[in-house]
Amino acid sequence: MPDHIHIFIGYNVNQLIPNLVENIKTSSNAWEKKEEKLSKYKFEWQRGYEAFSHSRSQLDTVVKYIQNQEQHQKKSFRNEYLEILRKIDIKYQYEYLFEFFENGGVWD
Repeated sequence: MPDHIHIFIGYNVNQLIPNLVENIKTSSNAWEKKEEKLSKYKFEWQRGYEAFSHSRSQLDTVVKYIQNQEQHQKKSFRNEYLEILRKIDIKYQYEYLFEFFENGGVWD
């Protein structure tokens, strides 16, 4: 998707999620630079991230959701994200949400 990414992984529960996210961001930045800019737009990660856990019984549902991302384009990522937070009853404050790019992830 042009404005967000889903990474569905199994990981060691003794590993801290912030360290895992830092490793993913660092290694993907290095890979993108090595591949001589896969995009004509500047690639960079936002500061924030969101991590959700799922039980094994939800595995197929989560995989299908990620595989069908293009079908979700009927809604903006912002609207879909906020809908998910409300659905699973996560309280949030707007000032702490990460920045959304309403123009499909393209910076001017």
